[in-house]
Amino acid sequence: MSRTVISLAVLFGFATQAHALEMMPLVDANWLDQHLESDNLVVLDVRSSIDNGGDARSFSQARIPGSRYSSYTDAGWRETRNDVPGVMPSVDELESLIGGLGIGNDSQVVIVPAGTGATDFGSAARVYWTFKVLGHDDVAILDGGFAGWQQQGFEVASGRVAAPEEVDFSASLQDALLATTEETTAAIDSSAQLVDARPAGFYTADTQSSATLAAGTIPTSVNLEHQKYITERDGAYYLDEAPLMSRIDELGLDAETPTIAFCNTGHWAAIGWFMLQEVAGFENTSMYDGSMAEWTRQNELPLQVAGGSVTTVGEQVN
Repeated sequence: MSRTVISLAVLFGFATQAHALEMMPLVDANWLDQHLESDNLVVLDVRSSIDNGGDARSFSQARIPGSRYSSYTDAGWRETRNDVPGVMPSVDELESLIGGLGIGNDSQVVIVPAGTGATDFGSAARVYWTFKVLGHDDVAILDGGFAGWQQQGFEVASGRVAAPEEVDFSASLQDALLATTEETTAAIDSSAQLVDARPAGFYTADTQSSATLAAGTIPTSVNLEHQKYITERDGAYYLDEAPLMSRIDELGLDAETPTIAFCNTGHWAAIGWFMLQEVAGFENTSMYDGSMAEWTRQNELPLQVAGGSVTTVGEQVN
């Protein structure tokens, strides 16, 4: 190969790299507006009925220009398996789902929740976590979601959207981000940190989710209530970093210690995982996908109940 051709190839490589965006895990509407026309950027709207966030019809009526739609609740981002709701589908199914949205391995994805509540934020956090588990790191969440975009006066598009051209998406499974029941059980008697991301009533066993077979939490866990750090401002919900960091300090959580986040079905846990790993800078955080829905289907596992006493799932269920 001639020196001229080599030089052109090098220059082309630099030019291609120059188009890659420097994305933080959480981006704001100003950032997105400035980069909306960037090469390889895909804006993925995941609104659903959660927190009255909307649906495909809402998306057609008002959306971020150029964005694509995939319902968090209906498109196949989660499934029920072995009677456990909300777990991650197979890698093959997710590759097909993501590729069908026109998202390839070179795409840079900004996930847009409705911006209508704390649980709705979990939709974006869960999809974000899914991309990370599949080895796709070029992903971010729009803070404030579509509600924030609209409230701040940025351009809104409407009308029918043509389906994107399907592309190949190839996953590289990152097992370290996906905690199993066995790994979660082992964490109880180790130096690992267990973080329950549910509201306090679930943690203290005063409240029980219909997805679980018993109330309570995993012994040795601490409670990081997700909803306290996603708050309403000017009609949209944003993540509040300062109180989050204060609470993490209060709990004595260490950023270098292996940490597992969980909830009832792996939805709120995705928020907890995102807050710890991507906002607080923890180095080794995984999520227990099945969470308490899976934990409470195994009678021999320990369960911390009201008052802090430890029993077993079987003793509570039976």
